[in-house]
Amino acid sequence: MEALNKTGEQRPQSGQAKVLIIDDDPTFCGMLTEVVEELGHQVFSSLTLYEGLGQIPRALPDVVFLDINLPDGDGLTALPEILNTPPHPEVIIITAESDPEGAELAVKSGAWDYISKPSSVGEMSLPLIRALQYRQEKATRQRPTLLKREGLVGSGPALTACLDQVAEAAQSDGSVLITGETGTGKELFAEAIHNNSSRAERSFVVVDCASLPETLVESILFGHEKGAFTGADRARDGLVKQADGGTLFLDEVGELPISLQKSFLRVLQERRFRRVGGSSEIDCDFRLVAATNRNLEEMTEAGLFRTDLLYRLRTFSLNLPPLRERKEDIAELSIYHLNRLSKRDEIGTKGISPEFFEILAGYEWPGNIRELVNTLDIARAAAANSPILYPHHLPTEIRAKVARSVVGQAEGGKGRNLSQTGPGKAMPSLKDVLEPAMAQVERNYLQELMDLTEGDLRQACAISGLSRTGLYDRLKKHNIPRSRRED
Repeated sequence: MEALNKTGEQRPQSGQAKVLIIDDDPTFCGMLTEVVEELGHQVFSSLTLYEGLGQIPRALPDVVFLDINLPDGDGLTALPEILNTPPHPEVIIITAESDPEGAELAVKSGAWDYISKPSSVGEMSLPLIRALQYRQEKATRQRPTLLKREGLVGSGPALTACLDQVAEAAQSDGSVLITGETGTGKELFAEAIHNNSSRAERSFVVVDCASLPETLVESILFGHEKGAFTGADRARDGLVKQADGGTLFLDEVGELPISLQKSFLRVLQERRFRRVGGSSEIDCDFRLVAATNRNLEEMTEAGLFRTDLLYRLRTFSLNLPPLRERKEDIAELSIYHLNRLSKRDEIGTKGISPEFFEILAGYEWPGNIRELVNTLDIARAAAANSPILYPHHLPTEIRAKVARSVVGQAEGGKGRNLSQTGPGKAMPSLKDVLEPAMAQVERNYLQELMDLTEGDLRQACAISGLSRTGLYDRLKKHNIPRSRRED
């Protein structure tokens, strides 16, 4: 269902925004529609979550009003998908008056604001006005024309949203807390923040908090004076001082000993410290980026992490999505890392069969990108002299799990269309997911193939396994210029 404003089918006027309402109460939908139209904006509305999710790519809303309790799903469960779907709208959650936990969870999950039913016109208008103001400011805010993103490969919405946050954090000197599962690339994102900041020409110092020996942790971080302890034959700078003028990266900060957290909090507050055995304080100007795969809020409740330190760490928060939520990037990631591994080992690049990518896309990757890279390395070794990577080159356990998953989905989906059902989620078909991803992968592969072979078509055919006609056809399809070198 679509409720258009007074301009009917006309394109939005200057200053006019697009607003999508997803709520199963027709009366409330109609009332909120009137409020939004009175503010001069174009309105779309849906009574179900499935229909609302389908409207986003077509309507391209700036703001979404989202009910939590919908007949076909939970709005909060769908919130991450909405936030990550272009044009990445701001989301205002609609909650029941007696649902304070829902309101809290909404804000923690990334919602702009929330309103309770029933609400006055003013209570419904103000969050929308503020969200649109913020969105306008964000659109006009100066961003780097070319973000340095070494190793951060992909173009999907989840990665794009993270890169936007990297660009925003890089313009500030505030502390950044990066969270995410093991293997999601937290150190790469920390380096990207440093490399795009005003401190890029200074040191990026990594501290692995999980490997700090408790007896020497203060010396390692803050340094020591000569004779401060047995074996201290001369004065040494610690890692904090080495980061002076640059960035200090605390990896796995959740492992920082509780006994040291108070001392480190003071260093963050004052930007000065004493060496072990020293009497005078040393000034140090560093920018702090920390990362963890642990839930620091739960740790503070358990008394394992200081609340005041947590507040200091997260001026900016960046939560990295697991690879299973970035399936559209798997092919591009695979191409990038296969080429990198080939250069490392000084061996030729291998071609990749479509079925190989299908297996990669069907696996859940509990170890995330780190597991993917290791798997690709194993597949290269298994392929030996074969010029093409096929599914049988992948580890048996991965192929077995994908096979089990595919068969399980087929059994569970008998009699219904999975692309059109599913509580709270508009699920595309595998074909819809794979076709654009494979097209992008093919284009990237061919471009890198032509670069690698420097236009030698005979060598390109030998590496790719394509005939010359097949290679020509694909180059034409992707508008990649043929080389002058035809022999």
